[in-house]
Amino acid sequence: MSKLEENQLKISELEQVILSLDPESKEFKEKSKELNKLKKDTYSNLTHWDRVLIARGQNRLKAVPLVRKLFPTFIELHGDQLFSDDQSIVAGLAFLGDIPVTVLAQAKGTDFNDSIRRNFGMTSPEGFRKTLRLAKEAEKFNRPIITVVDTSGAYPGKGAEERGQARAIATNLMEFSKLSVPVIAIVLSEGGSGGALALTVSDYIFMFENAVYSVLSPEGFSSILFKNRISAEEAANIMKLTSHDLKEMGIVDEIINEPLGGIKAPSDELINDLRLKLINKINELSKLDKDELIEKRYNKFRCIG
Repeated sequence: MSKLEENQLKISELEQVILSLDPESKEFKEKSKELNKLKKDTYSNLTHWDRVLIARGQNRLKAVPLVRKLFPTFIELHGDQLFSDDQSIVAGLAFLGDIPVTVLAQAKGTDFNDSIRRNFGMTSPEGFRKTLRLAKEAEKFNRPIITVVDTSGAYPGKGAEERGQARAIATNLMEFSKLSVPVIAIVLSEGGSGGALALTVSDYIFMFENAVYSVLSPEGFSSILFKNRISAEEAANIMKLTSHDLKEMGIVDEIINEPLGGIKAPSDELINDLRLKLINKINELSKLDKDELIEKRYNKFRCIG
């Protein structure tokens, strides 16, 4: 157990103790002060690996609650019209203010049974085909597209490979680069490998402060490049996968700040702020000529790396 996990356990225990105390009591005030100090000490100087653990946290905000809060009018659409409906992708139509948009989100699941149903956010070829189907529909009706990314990576199972996993991802990369409508991506927690990149070829990328976004997991990085000679924790420090690293390198465009300990539920303040940012960015991108929009998106990704 890491130092962060030990402190998180202590924080959870303290929170339970505080709930049982009288808010007017001296002990309540002392314990609250102790809790605030522990939180500040725990989350003030996070390592890269700490942020990986926070991004993967069981109680961290998931895509479905975020989408439902951010888009109260959201109507889910299903299926790829070829094989099945991949439950790791929650996609559909919504209004952002008075702007009709298409929403494409990767869902890890909010509890154990939901996570099983959604394959822990690991998307299969039919999921990527569903996102592409709705993206092309959005283009036809001139609707901006908003994606929410949260996956450890595309599903690596035998069936997924048989149904053309690599081709489905590659097709998304190619087609999203050519879409003639604004595309905005939000990296919510984990953005792993091609499974994440398939939904982040966009004009503007928001990234939550404690999210991570990388070509593969720290565990995969360690096993492939170093044959497990270094730990996943050391690999995370080398990979520069945090929001601050990626903002500095120009890979993501804007960081969404989180409360101490990471975001567990979307507050009204955060939702209103994010909604306003999205509206402003869509209005800005919508002023561009379609050819200019595509060219800028293409150049953005050509410059990465």
